Amino acid sequence: MRRLLIVLAAAFVLGNACSAKERPSRRPAPEERLFVSEAVEATIAQVQALITQPYLRWMFGNCFPNTLDTTVHYDEEACRTFVYTGDIHAMWLRDSGAQVWPYVQLAPQDEHLRKMIAGVVNCQFSLICIDPYANAFNDGPTGTGWQGDLTQMNPNLHERKWEIDSLCYPIRLAYHYWKTTGDTSVFGESWLEAMGKILATFRDQQRKDGPGAYHFQRETEAQLDTKSNHGFGHPVKPVGLIASAFRPSDDATQFEFLIPSNFFAVSSLRKAAEILETVNGNRKLASGCRALADEVEQALKDYAIYDHPKYGPVYAYEVDGFGNRYLMDDANVPSLLAMAYLGDVPVTDPVYQNTRSLVWSEDNPYFFKGKCAEGIGGPHVGYDMIWPMSIMMKAFTSTDDQEIRWCMETLLHTDAGTGFIHESFHKDDPRIFTRPWFAWQNTLFGELVLKLIADGKLNLLNSLK
Repeated sequence: MRRLLIVLAAAFVLGNACSAKERPSRRPAPEERLFVSEAVEATIAQVQALITQPYLRWMFGNCFPNTLDTTVHYDEEACRTFVYTGDIHAMWLRDSGAQVWPYVQLAPQDEHLRKMIAGVVNCQFSLICIDPYANAFNDGPTGTGWQGDLTQMNPNLHERKWEIDSLCYPIRLAYHYWKTTGDTSVFGESWLEAMGKILATFRDQQRKDGPGAYHFQRETEAQLDTKSNHGFGHPVKPVGLIASAFRPSDDATQFEFLIPSNFFAVSSLRKAAEILETVNGNRKLASGCRALADEVEQALKDYAIYDHPKYGPVYAYEVDGFGNRYLMDDANVPSLLAMAYLGDVPVTDPVYQNTRSLVWSEDNPYFFKGKCAEGIGGPHVGYDMIWPMSIMMKAFTSTDDQEIRWCMETLLHTDAGTGFIHESFHKDDPRIFTRPWFAWQNTLFGELVLKLIADGKLNLLNSLK
């Protein structure tokens, strides 16, 4: 981050390179913005002074602040921040952790921003304490959402789909916040209670003593919105991996051991152990986190890798411990493609590189290639719909300038002229898209632009066609 600030500051003194004929901003009017950060506004101005590619400059200005402009509900007195996903007025643990992530690097320069992010961390821990199996929550016991689902719903829950990553994203955010700001105030009683429940939930879902406490069914015509076998899903052999009933897409898993999410659990447990030992002095809970991380890591070595006849050793997307595996990838993060972005594997890991080649090919059943783009989608939206998130993950994890160029140009050409990133678009026509307001994708695009500038790719960005 220090390097990024130096780059931005040096360029900003040169003056704004914007042309006289700027496209009008798609941001809400200043008085309608839900949260304003001086550091974020300064970063937008500095980045736009750097970028001479007009469409990229415009899109960055629209996208990077979208979470703050439209989804953040900050209660300063309570130090609590409730974050909408965008067009769904509920707080997903995964989405909210990802939405505010790119702003953490600016928190040391903006106390108001720092407090708001601390409020997100506090809110996430308090929600986990309500129910560690839930993926999405209401802002209080409003009773909205999927109250008719056949699981242990309560009015605070918007949806109760058990997803490993829902418990990993809050740890990832809290660790990044702590390392960036030095603030330990968020690691109080709610944090300790939440970590106790996270560890117990992960242990329960190793399913060593039967199917575990969680079950889920929904009356629906959508196959992947419910679970088989009376809500417990397909059987698994207890080999040390953690079962995830649903994927980050909120679609049901086919085989319960979701590999990218198990990798995410390993890295998250180790981050949690460091916090627990260093900040809280709770060596017992820290030891439990490390022991589970070690166990899952070994199980991944034993069960996650498949020797593909074309690509060599690759990571499967899902396994069941019996020897069955699903070779695919879904665009939603954590994904196989995104494991290097999350820091769960090194980008140089040869198995990851083989896997990267597999998932970005027609050997992945959810890879789509059409007239206007190619990329990874998933069953959540269906055939021929590419998720820009997959294109961004390809750029985040690339060491090839030409590949990065293709990713960025594709993102610029598939926004349907809106200036925003959508959930998905049709491979042959980006004017066919889903979710015009999806804050995670928008803020992620801003994060990617900042990373590329920090990595010395400004000339590449300014030469995009």
